[in-house]
Amino acid sequence: MQTTITKSVTFTGKGLHSGKPATLTIHPAPTGHGIVFRRIDLNGCNQLIPAHWDLAEHSPLCTKLVNDEGISISTVEHVMAALSGCGVHNALIDIDGPEVPILDGSAAPFVRGIMARGTTDQGAALMAIEVLKEVSVTRGDATATLSPADALHIDFAIDFVDPAIGKQSKSLHMANGTFVRELCDSRTFCRMSDVDFMRQNGLALGGTMENAVVVDGDAVLSPGGMRHDDEPVRHKMLDALGDLALAGQPILGRYTGYKAGHTLTNLLLHALFADPSAYRYVACSPEQVAHLPGTDLHQSDLAAVA
Repeated sequence: MQTTITKSVTFTGKGLHSGKPATLTIHPAPTGHGIVFRRIDLNGCNQLIPAHWDLAEHSPLCTKLVNDEGISISTVEHVMAALSGCGVHNALIDIDGPEVPILDGSAAPFVRGIMARGTTDQGAALMAIEVLKEVSVTRGDATATLSPADALHIDFAIDFVDPAIGKQSKSLHMANGTFVRELCDSRTFCRMSDVDFMRQNGLALGGTMENAVVVDGDAVLSPGGMRHDDEPVRHKMLDALGDLALAGQPILGRYTGYKAGHTLTNLLLHALFADPSAYRYVACSPEQVAHLPGTDLHQSDLAAVA
């Protein structure tokens, strides 16, 4: 069944790249609404920006959505991952600026807020996207693939020269709170040299050692170190879930990423929907619903989250 958040919940913080403060509020929405952002700081224009794959503007640093009037909202991936991971299918998200607050650099604050409000079963059938055959995209040595599976699985591998990160891989079946327990508290990460470069170019102005894992060679510079030994690959999986949520319905399939990022995952959705033989829409059976990421969540799923 489709679900929405039971009561509105508000988050306030700075944007990672702009450094500008913003307030974001997730409101309940009716069946069939989907996830839609609304720029309440703007007037005299189309304020609505649907969270949809074909509105994504390619960026190596974040996922940015742009509507038909050029109105945009950036860094949507963490809140989208939280909504998907908590099983919220319909929501109106008001925001008074162009960038979603970075908060602690993970999706955990959004998850806590959503779970504190709870979700409501709306009594309408939930459609899912069933992957029927393998679809893959490649850019350089990075690849992203969707292949048939009975539920959403995410496999990811990264390979960095920095010894503090190195080679990491992880595979998860994203059912029944896996996202909340395993991924939602993993923060965005970068190298100190990347921070210096971005700052020189007017980016990452809201970044701190507390809302990102910053590494320099074999050293982790952020206070307290990593939340997980493999926090970087977990965060890449978090991002992938958020970017896949732009499909508009839950995906029944296996996502495999190797060095993939926001752009490649979005290109993968373009490739999937460009091939009508690669997917079909299905009404979720009770068995399929039981294995979706946000089904049957419990407060205890947050116990291990930082």
